[in-house]
Amino acid sequence: MSESAVAVESEERMVANNKIHFSKEVKQVIDKVLKTDDPMDAPDFNTVDYINQLFPNEQSLAGIDETIQKMQCEVSLIDDNIRSVVRGQTNTGQDGQLALCEAQKVISSLFSHIIDVKTRAERTEEMVKEITRDIKQLDCAKRNLTAAITTLNHLHMLVGGIESLNKLIERRSYGEILNPLQAITEVNQHFQQFSDIEEIKNLSQSVDKIQVTLAQQITEDFKEAFAAKPSSQNQHRLGLNQLADACKVMSVLDPKVKKELLKWFIAQQLEEYTHLFHENQDIAWLDKIDKRYAWLKRHLLDFEDKYGPVFPLDWEVSERITVEFCRQTREQLAQIMAKRTNEIDVRLLLFAINKTQAFEQLLSKRFTGVTLGAQPMDKARVLAEPTATDGAVGLTVFHDQIGQCFKPHLDIYIRSIDRNLSELMDKFVEMSREPYKFAEAKTTVYPSSGDLFVFYKKCMVQCNQLSNEQPMHDLALVFKKYLREYASKVLEGSTPKLVPATTSSSIGKSVSLLTRDMQNLSTAAGQVFHNFLKEGDTQRFARDDLVRICCVLTTGEYCLETVQQLEDKLKEKVTSAYVSKIDMSEEKDVFHRIISNCIQLLVQDLEAGCEASLQAMAKVQWQHINNVGDQSAFISSLCGNFKQTVPTIRDTLASSRKYFTQFCHRFVAAFIPKFINVLYRCKLTLSDGSNNVLGCEQLLLDTHSLKTALLELPSVGSSVNRKAPTSYTKVVVKDMTRAEMIIKVVMTPVQPPAHFTQQVLKLLPDITIAEYQKILDMKAVKRVDQLQLIDLFKHTASAAAVSGLIEPTTGEEETQAAETVAATSGTTDDAETSAVPTETTTAASSTPKRAFIFSVGSFTGSADKNADGSSQTGIRKLENLLKKRFP
Repeated sequence: MSESAVAVESEERMVANNKIHFSKEVKQVIDKVLKTDDPMDAPDFNTVDYINQLFPNEQSLAGIDETIQKMQCEVSLIDDNIRSVVRGQTNTGQDGQLALCEAQKVISSLFSHIIDVKTRAERTEEMVKEITRDIKQLDCAKRNLTAAITTLNHLHMLVGGIESLNKLIERRSYGEILNPLQAITEVNQHFQQFSDIEEIKNLSQSVDKIQVTLAQQITEDFKEAFAAKPSSQNQHRLGLNQLADACKVMSVLDPKVKKELLKWFIAQQLEEYTHLFHENQDIAWLDKIDKRYAWLKRHLLDFEDKYGPVFPLDWEVSERITVEFCRQTREQLAQIMAKRTNEIDVRLLLFAINKTQAFEQLLSKRFTGVTLGAQPMDKARVLAEPTATDGAVGLTVFHDQIGQCFKPHLDIYIRSIDRNLSELMDKFVEMSREPYKFAEAKTTVYPSSGDLFVFYKKCMVQCNQLSNEQPMHDLALVFKKYLREYASKVLEGSTPKLVPATTSSSIGKSVSLLTRDMQNLSTAAGQVFHNFLKEGDTQRFARDDLVRICCVLTTGEYCLETVQQLEDKLKEKVTSAYVSKIDMSEEKDVFHRIISNCIQLLVQDLEAGCEASLQAMAKVQWQHINNVGDQSAFISSLCGNFKQTVPTIRDTLASSRKYFTQFCHRFVAAFIPKFINVLYRCKLTLSDGSNNVLGCEQLLLDTHSLKTALLELPSVGSSVNRKAPTSYTKVVVKDMTRAEMIIKVVMTPVQPPAHFTQQVLKLLPDITIAEYQKILDMKAVKRVDQLQLIDLFKHTASAAAVSGLIEPTTGEEETQAAETVAATSGTTDDAETSAVPTETTTAASSTPKRAFIFSVGSFTGSADKNADGSSQTGIRKLENLLKKRFP
């Protein structure tokens, strides 16, 4: 590298090191002061981008000379500006030094002035202190003199007041005692800080002695004034005015003195009541409890008329007498009821409670309850408050002041409710046995259910008036008990039931048949099942029975909804301690079960009406049908059964639409698998092994007609064509389409087997091995050929599952089905014919989920040996399989 290049590089490095960097805030200020649009002033200026902007293409290079000349002019201008700025800064240092010296001189002058002002202020402060020193001394002397004069005056008042009070006490001039007593009491409080002085201590003791003397004297005067006979020592009773003055004096004394006086006075006022209503008196029993309250009303009127002006209003003497009356009454009633419990019946108890509650409400309106610790309330406001809703008694200041004594005996009331509900339940049971006239009642809900809950409401309101604690919880238990009884005795008891008269005799006959003919086991077993099927086919509900079942269902729905409201209301009324104990979930489950049972009975009845049609379908010789016409007779019979039964159920359940929808769902869920089972039993193959296409087409037409009838089932026979629920439609379409696909698979030729297997998986992607075997039975494929087809199906399905076309699942059911095929492969043709329907009836009760037999071993070994003629081994295996499937 040359020396010039090194020098240039070092110079650029120095320039880069000496580059000044400003902060972001400084750059923003500079941009505000020096506003410019020149791109060269931008902090992120890039020379290459700027040159490319000036010369975007080759044609623009024609003006490069002009651009260079313009740039040189700008550089010259900037150099001139820099030169003038540098020259202007030559004298800046000298000017700054002169300015600094001038500022120092000004500061020195200012400091001199401050020192002068401070000195003058200190001299002024000393002069002010000299002037005010004498004034402060005079103020202190004035305060001391004033305090001395005040203390002497208080001392004079105390000494003179003690002497005058002693004289007034001797004369019993209570009206003149009040003011001096208040003044002396306040003065005595003032002298408490001088209690270490002997004279002051003696005066304070004299004041205390005067207060004690007054308390004793006034108490004696009251006892003398209200005594039945005046004592010989004091023949002159005080008048009411003097007693009123004495009460005012008593208000100034110690509160304990007033409390003791009122205690004696109230006891003296209630002495007559205590003797009059002693527990040995007949008038003290509950049947005359209103006489107690009448006595207090009269006594209060007499008291306020005679002695009302004597006592100050803030003493609340009438309220105190009432509170003590309530306490004594509560204790007396508790004692007498404990001794005479056997004599209390519910009418007497409710009579006493009602009278007591009315009396307590009257007291709450008359008194404020201050003596009970309640906040004072305006009397007009108390009278204007509305009563509580739902018959409940609002919480008043005198609530349960007397009524508390009745709560231990409220179990009598609960037992009475229990007896009344028991009688009412017997009445409801008798009503349920009578024919229910749905058309006249214009409702599907039993009137007895409404009567029951109306009675519950009345009991709950009445119990809330008595107590909302343990008795309310006990009442809830009684409600739960009779809700269960109503469900079992009325609803379940009135539900129609199918009880064949010949059931027991048929079973006995069948058992004897089995015992007598053990040598022909298969014939006897077939006879037993034939008897049961025959009995089941003949049992149907009459129209009135269907209406009754629907009425039980709607009544159960009404009870279910009302029980929830009852539970919420009980939790609202009862105290918080018992809220968690109120639970009616078991009762709601009972009504849920009744509703479910009613729906199941309706489904079973409609299914029973379809049994004959399904049996007729199984008996049709489909392989001999030679033309395709209208729908078959058994489809018309099914549709007729729907039109006869469903409208009655729908019209009766008009107010319970959701349960009618459940009925439809349950029916198709039970009927369609049964239809598919019968479909598997239909023989569609001719004697030469070929399919009867006309028979298949006729069966496919019938299946489609049944599908249409099931879709229209919710609105069959209705003038209003209401659309079926989407969930119901999906179930019908899915399951009936499966039935149609089964028929299409049967129509597919078995040869070639690979094409047949692919067609099966295409039409029925979720088919199981057991269903596949039933389809082969419909096509009359021999057992040996079935094994080959099943093995091919297994491998094809496995390959499809591996490729992701079909989802594999567990293979327990397929294993059992394959074992059945292998075990029966060596039997005769007759044995094959008799075994297939049995497997169909037992294993295919519902449409199974997708499940393939991937874990099943190959059909070799014992199966091949059985094919040689060892039928006994296959029978034993079938027997073991049936024991596993039907333990």
